[in-house]
Amino acid sequence: MQFREEAGQRAAPRSVWCFAALLGVAAPTAVLLAIGGGAAAPTIALGLMTAAMIGAAISGSLRTGTLLGIANGVWLATLSVAFDIVPIGNILLSAFAALVASLSFAARGALFARSSGRRGWLIAFAVALGEAAILISAASDPGLWPHWLLVLLPAQWASLAFEDALAGTGLVSAAAPLAALAVTALATLFVRQLWPRRWTYLIMFTTWLAMAALVWQASSPEAKRADAEPGKSAGSSQEAGATGE
Repeated sequence: MQFREEAGQRAAPRSVWCFAALLGVAAPTAVLLAIGGGAAAPTIALGLMTAAMIGAAISGSLRTGTLLGIANGVWLATLSVAFDIVPIGNILLSAFAALVASLSFAARGALFARSSGRRGWLIAFAVALGEAAILISAASDPGLWPHWLLVLLPAQWASLAFEDALAGTGLVSAAAPLAALAVTALATLFVRQLWPRRWTYLIMFTTWLAMAALVWQASSPEAKRADAEPGKSAGSSQEAGATGE
């Protein structure tokens, strides 16, 4: 049954693949060229997510979705460098983020394929469209959505990781979103492996909330200020000590 289902996914009409390419590749490319560096990180994250998740849902293959996500991430990153939209400060971190994010999103698409068969790509499309709408509107109006809502979205986790990679910061600052993507990928694959046992969704749901809390804690405004101003805090302490003397 599993083999027949995956074979049906691979035999999806060419129009479905064309639609996925339009949504996952052409649309992010146009957005990146039109808006520029201000939306580079979320655009790369959304393009990668769409290619990996919908690709895996159409093909029923985790490997196919992961490779498509990586390829699209490389394309969008190369485009950013070629057109001087934004430099990639940390190439190794960018590559690692693309790998982890692609695997995480492909796992979701593969689960949709397993649970919904040939209609799995429609679920993947709906999820991608919903997360894209929130992230794009948040990029255009940073105060539109509350912070707690944004960190519930795996696409936001990938966006934060790519933001750190483009800025050239180290792995430590991107550790929380990357860990969230990796752990949720494992939980999703666990659910897929044990399908149709529905109780495993509770594990995935709990893991998702726990990882969202981790990202929320690491990306809160207070945490960002503490990471951005360590020298300032030290300098203030020294000045206070000198004044006291």
